[in-house]
Formats: sequence, structure tokens, C-alpha cells
Amino acid sequence: MFSQGQLRYFVVVSEEGQITRAARRLQLAQPALSQAIAQLEAQLGVELFVRHPRGVTLTDAGAVFLVKARAALAAEAETAQTAMALRRAANATITVGFIGPPPAISVPALFAAFRERNAHAEISFQDLPFPCGATSSWIANVDIALLHQPTPERGVSMQPVRVEPRAVVLSRAHALAASSELELADVLDEPFISYHPDVQLAWAGFHSLDDHRGGPPTQLTHNYALTSLQMLGIMSAPPRAITTLPCLDAKLAQQVLPGIAAIPLRDAEPTKVSLVWRADTCNPLVAELVEAARELSVNGNEL
Repeated sequence: MFSQGQLRYFVVVSEEGQITRAARRLQLAQPALSQAIAQLEAQLGVELFVRHPRGVTLTDAGAVFLVKARAALAAEAETAQTAMALRRAANATITVGFIGPPPAISVPALFAAFRERNAHAEISFQDLPFPCGATSSWIANVDIALLHQPTPERGVSMQPVRVEPRAVVLSRAHALAASSELELADVLDEPFISYHPDVQLAWAGFHSLDDHRGGPPTQLTHNYALTSLQMLGIMSAPPRAITTLPCLDAKLAQQVLPGIAAIPLRDAEPTKVSLVWRADTCNPLVAELVEAARELSVNGNEL
């Protein structure tokens, strides 16, 4: 029987289309990867790839097997994630994912209210990369996440925490950095940060003002951002690219990083920051945190 490692090697080779690139991605010696693929083909009794000078392509059998291999790897990941979630639930622990400032800083009232109701609970926070692929898979390693809403999908629940304006975030060396306030007309044609191709298009587009422009920016950086730190790093280097963030997140970034300016964007559609979690969660503390957010919202308290 083939191993999960062999399946992963096969999937990566099929994605890269070349043994050398796949070996580099897997941090594996090329001969070892070639041998693992050959062993997998021998065990299956079929060729999975056609070898040619520029790389490899899937055979018909390989294309069919790729679907099954991905499903097997996804099932294994799902099993491991469920086991970790059950362990956290048994230990009265909740893991909260986030993008941008830690939630205990950006929404302190929410976690103060949660701790009042669950003094025994332990909270851990996990900085997440930008949303990639299916939302349910992206948040699978945490119990719940706090961020500007990712792509909705069946099986994923969302609870709005606050609605707030957007702010333009840019380097203090940018020509617009001295402005006290900006409008869409001031920034739509500016160079924007380019998000990694794997990042959800609608989520990335919201930060690049695609919803107001009607499409992506005409000027984008050549470097891709997949995390908040990468985004801020790209912003600091020429060309002076910009992006938009929820106003509170932008202000906190400005406080922490003196080279960054956050300027209110007066006429843009506001941001909806929400708690996001899988509906099939097995951790009861998720419901407690969501209920705390609902109560604060109903009572009109500032989160």
C-alpha cells in the first residue's frame, strides 16, 4: 500500500509539472523524489506521468489518480484537524485565528466579556495568512477567526462584530501620506499591492477597491503578499504601492509601525469585520464567544 507521503509527492509533481521544481518545493533531493514516484507507479502498475525534456505531464491514468490522491490527502487532513479540535474542546481551549492586529487588542471588550462567562477557558491566538481556497479549509486549523469577511460558503457561519470605514494604508514616503483624508478619486489609479494568486479574489479585490473600480487596479506590484507582514514590507519599497484596511486595523498598524500612514477613505463602502467559523465545530466555546459578540452588539456596546 502506498503512503500519504507518496501521495503528497505525486500531487506536488503534478502541480509543478517538473521533478526539479517539485523537489525544491518539497525540500527533498531530486533523486529521492524520482524514486518515490517510480515506486508509486510500480505499486499501482500504471504510469502516472509522461516524461519529456521540459518536465512531466499526467497520463490519463495519472489524471484519474490525482483526483483520488487529493481526496485522500484532504480526508487525512480533515481527520487530523478534527482530532486537534476535539483535544482543544476537551481541554477547554479555544484557538482564535486573525489577520492584522491580535483580537485581544482590536476587540478587547469581546474577550473581556467572554472571559467573564468562561473563566476556566484558555484562549490562544493564531496569526493567519490571507484567505486562500475554500473558506472552510482555510480556517480548519483554528476554532474561529476574526477578519474582514472571506468568501461565504455553505457550512461556514459568520457573526458581524463591527462595521467600520476603510482607510488607505501607505508608506509615509508616499506622495499622499500627508493627506488628512482621501476620496476614491484620489487613489483608484494608484499602484496597489498585488495579493498572492491563491488569495480569494473577492477578498483581495475588496482591499484593492475593485468593488468601486469595477475591476483590478491597472498598476500592481510584482511581489505578491500572502500575509500581513509581507503586505507591509511591499508597501515600504518602491514603487509606493497602497492598499486599504478596516480603519481600526489601519490605525493600529500605524501605531506599531512608524513608517506606515493610515488615512481615512471617506467615500468607500465600509468594511464588515466578523467572527467566522465552521458550522460543524465540535468546540462549545465557539458558541460562547459568538454569543458574547451578539450580546455586545445588541446592547450597543463598543467592541
